[in-house]
Amino acid sequence: MNEMFSIAGKVAIVTGGSGVLGSNIARGFLEAGAKVLIIGAHQENVDKVITELSPLGEVLGVTCNVLNVEELKVVKDNILDRWGRVDILVNAAGGNIPGGTLTQDQTIFDMKIADMNKVVDLNLNGSVYPCLVFGEIMAKQGFGNIINVSSMATFEALTRVPGYSIAKSGIEIFTKWLAMEMATKFNEKIRVNAIAPGFFIGNQNRAVLINPDGSLTERSQKVLAKTPMKRFGDIKELNGAVQFLCSDAASFITGVVLPIDGGFSSFSGV
Repeated sequence: MNEMFSIAGKVAIVTGGSGVLGSNIARGFLEAGAKVLIIGAHQENVDKVITELSPLGEVLGVTCNVLNVEELKVVKDNILDRWGRVDILVNAAGGNIPGGTLTQDQTIFDMKIADMNKVVDLNLNGSVYPCLVFGEIMAKQGFGNIINVSSMATFEALTRVPGYSIAKSGIEIFTKWLAMEMATKFNEKIRVNAIAPGFFIGNQNRAVLINPDGSLTERSQKVLAKTPMKRFGDIKELNGAVQFLCSDAASFITGVVLPIDGGFSSFSGV
């Protein structure tokens, strides 16, 4: 591999690392020669992913609430004791919950406010807080890369997911703001970017995209009609973009939100 694109030997933290998106990115990092610390909310899930990924390289797993700054600081101290630095932070913790998603028959006025607040908190502060804790390491050492996870829900209004849309839109401006802050007040070698995944079928969204008989739902058909590539993404197709943004090949890229969506965000549908 061209050294410009290499992330071999780098130390990476992946929040939400026991989930589908986070574990996939962690796997890609390990296969590329990086060391990885996975942060998950539940010990059982963390242990399962660590068992799967351990044969690929040096990987550690910890349970931690990404909304608890004190817990994050303990993880920070531990990773510095173990590896001495942090090169990469990927904030993959997030997702939606049933009470924070409207059904087809509901309107915004039926939204359970408490559940919407949970969704906003997890998807916005669940990335902001790790940036504050682990980003401080980068500020002191003078280098590092942060990758946040945005969504197609920030490009256009998607039905049924108001809380998720609000949170991911916050992630977009926070990514740009933090990129500016790091470059102007600390070091240009600290870069902050985001990816905006398109539509990938996973456990979280399978029920709204695939019918029990395996056929496409009406929502899926609408998604594919607006996707020039006419297919859903493979979760592994996120890895190349993430690793590129974390490599020296992207040394003059900061503050961007990169769609990985088969053209969904660029197509009007007409």
